[in-house]
Amino acid sequence: MTTLLTHPALVLAAEQTEPVASAGRLLTAALVGILALVLLITQFSLHPFLALTIGSLLVAAVAGMSMGDAVDAFSEGFGDTAASVGTLIALGAMFGKLLADSGGADRLVDTIIARSGPRSLPWAMALVGALIGLPMFFEIGLVILMPVIFLVARRAQVSLIAVGIPALAGLSAMHGLVPPHPGPLAAIGVLNADLGITLVLGVLVSIPVIVLAGPLFAKLAARWVDVSPPALFESKVPAGTSTGGSAAPADAGTSTDTPAAEDEPTRRPGFGITLFTVLLPVVLMMGKAVGDIAADEGNPVRSALDFVGTPLVALLLSVLVAMFTLGGGAGMSRRAVTGSLERSLPAIAGIVLIVAAGGGFKQTLVDTGIGAMIAGWATGAGISALLLGWLVAVAIRLATGSATVATVTAAGILVPLLPGLDPTQTSLLVLAIGAGSVFFSFVNDAGFWLVKEYFGLTVGQNVKTWSVMETVLSVAGLVLVLLLDLVL
Repeated sequence: MTTLLTHPALVLAAEQTEPVASAGRLLTAALVGILALVLLITQFSLHPFLALTIGSLLVAAVAGMSMGDAVDAFSEGFGDTAASVGTLIALGAMFGKLLADSGGADRLVDTIIARSGPRSLPWAMALVGALIGLPMFFEIGLVILMPVIFLVARRAQVSLIAVGIPALAGLSAMHGLVPPHPGPLAAIGVLNADLGITLVLGVLVSIPVIVLAGPLFAKLAARWVDVSPPALFESKVPAGTSTGGSAAPADAGTSTDTPAAEDEPTRRPGFGITLFTVLLPVVLMMGKAVGDIAADEGNPVRSALDFVGTPLVALLLSVLVAMFTLGGGAGMSRRAVTGSLERSLPAIAGIVLIVAAGGGFKQTLVDTGIGAMIAGWATGAGISALLLGWLVAVAIRLATGSATVATVTAAGILVPLLPGLDPTQTSLLVLAIGAGSVFFSFVNDAGFWLVKEYFGLTVGQNVKTWSVMETVLSVAGLVLVLLLDLVL
């Protein structure tokens, strides 16, 4: 099945969007807007929300759109994206915070590591990273994983890189390819992709990608860079009485998010019930995709699966279940569970604003006709939609350092390509953009510095390990997406 941009519907879609200026002026507007976005984020350290807002208005101004229409376009895109994605991000943050605070994340990690031998340890760490990364945002998952990586490396007497890279590969692949992370969710919303199909294909792509960029690449990376784990995160609490909270670096200070002592968990939830809870939203959303394929429209079973598999309902049900299985399983009081859910929201306010502003930037590109112009050029050149999506995301990732900004901006640029794509191809386009969004993490990416400082690496060592791992993950993801496009 081909995704070359030669479908007649693409030309029709381009004709339906009336450009506000000549092609030369629109091209100038796009370049000025993207350049301003890059400079504001990288050189002036402006928050991406503000940069996207300013960039949108600048694009409209250079293109010749009236400021009233520019504000309306940005507001429309911002509101639509916030409504469709913001709630899901909030529910995902609640779920991830409760998983961490209850000790469920620690239970998963400890059980998997305890059942692994020396040779299978990197593979187990990749599985740990994927499981932890499934319901959590990258930064949260990274902080939770670090104590585990250090302790495992120290107790197994292996290189920090040998077990750290597989865990980070699992975490990063989930972040870039699998909803309910904000980047994939935003792309799904902007491109109107089917979440169930995208989720199934994302899991299929992420498994071989994690294997290649994780355990296999770690063998090479451990030879290039051999470092011992620092003396951090040594637990003084017996595993059976752990509160489940992740340790913080020695210089992190006192956290205001720590619940009162009397409200702390008294035990860890069981492995089985924790695994069930973590996988519940994925199972519900996959069930919807299977029902859409296997059952006729109007079938009661399909209707039920469609309802519970809707992202909002699936995540809402998962949070409610987690309150009992994780919170109750850890012996947390109702006040402690409520406090954990409340503390999850401030941390993701910035992410919601970035994603919503990306939607506003997208709508500006659409309303000025820039998106249709790019689609017309791609149609004439015969470029694969999937390859184009990956290249655009890579360019924005390298320029801004933000995977989320790269995803939402690239998705907005490629909206005019949708009429020529079927639902499966649209989901593959989401994955191609997601793969491009994690390409070569470098000094303008906050994740680069988090990994460098935690691992105690030099910039060069971090490039040889973390940055190359991200690149392997990105390129492998693109190759697998293109292969899936040939057979689906």
